Amino acid sequence: EMSDDAKKIKAKKFGKEFKEFLTKGNVISLAVGVVIGGAFQAIVKSLVDGVIMPIVGAFTANIDFSKAFWDITRTLDRTEAVYATIEEAQAAAHVVVSYGAVITAVLNFFIIGFIVFLIVKSINSVGDVSKKARKKRHPEPEAPAPEPTTKECPFCCSEIAIKASRCPNCTSELSIEATAQEVTA
Repeated sequence: EMSDDAKKIKAKKFGKEFKEFLTKGNVISLAVGVVIGGAFQAIVKSLVDGVIMPIVGAFTANIDFSKAFWDITRTLDRTEAVYATIEEAQAAAHVVVSYGAVITAVLNFFIIGFIVFLIVKSINSVGDVSKKARKKRHPEPEAPAPEPTTKECPFCCSEIAIKASRCPNCTSELSIEATAQEVTA
C-alpha cells in the first residue's frame, strides 16, 4: 500500500504531466480548430439551409426526401392500411425503413462538401493573388549563369571538356596557353 507522501507525489506528477499536455501547441491548435470549425459549421449550415436548399427545392418540385420511408410490415403482411407519415406507421407498430433520411443526409453531405470546397478554393485564390503581388514588389534575384564545362575543338569543331589538352575525336593537341586562357575566361 502507498503512503500518503507517495500518493501526493504521484498526484503532483500527474498534475504536472496534465498541465504539459494541455499547454502543448498541438492541443491548443486542436482546440482552436474545433471552435473555429463549430463557428464555420453554423455559417455553412445557414448557407445550405437558407440559400442552397431552396434552390434545390425549386428544381425538385419541393420533394422532401427526409420523410420518405418503406413500411416493411405492410409489404410482408400485405395489409391494406397505408400511412402517410413515418410516425403514423410506427404508432401502428409497423416496422419502417427511413431511407429518405439517408438520402437527405447524403445530399446534404455532397452539398456542404461542395460549398466548403468553393470557400476553401476562393480563400486559396486570394492567398495566391497576394503572393503574386508580393513577388512583383520584391522579385527574387536571378541566379548567375553556370560556368561552362565544355568547349569546341578548333580543329574538328566537336565538343570537348573545357580542361582537355588533346581532342579525343581528332587527337589534335591543343595549345596549353589557349586551354589555360579558355579556362580562366
